[in-house]
Amino acid sequence: MQRFYASIDIRLTRWMARYGITLLRISLGIVFFWFGILKFFPGVSPAHDLAVRTIHILTFGLIPDHISIILLAAWETLIGLGLLTGVFMRATLLLLWLQMLGAMTPLFLLPQDSFTRIPYAPTLEGQYIIKNLVLISAGIAIGATVRGGRLSADPQIEPSE
Repeated sequence: MQRFYASIDIRLTRWMARYGITLLRISLGIVFFWFGILKFFPGVSPAHDLAVRTIHILTFGLIPDHISIILLAAWETLIGLGLLTGVFMRATLLLLWLQMLGAMTPLFLLPQDSFTRIPYAPTLEGQYIIKNLVLISAGIAIGATVRGGRLSADPQIEPSE
């Protein structure tokens, strides 16, 4: 019976190693594409107001609010398309990390909007921002494969340096 479970475990682990990064890339692409598209429609994205206020602060008000949200929508949609198609991954991941850098700033620039009790009780918006840590980590895992690297299900195989 133990050999049966080991056999299943090996097959599942190999399947996860083979398809995990691809599924991660596609699911991350769906998130960026979806959230980006929502921002093209005023009042539809729950992040709209916070995003506009953050960009206003970061750009010192030099970009009009109605333009900044369109630029952010296009930026996120482009990241989503890059992840979904798997093309231009280095550029896509660079855009992702730059966008994430900006997306994390409300925790510091607008803490009153990010926390009910600073710094440990996030608002819904704060939770929305904090979850970006997972998106950043997903981008790092995907980035580790852009030069042809991949996951290995075999613990005997050492990753090449």
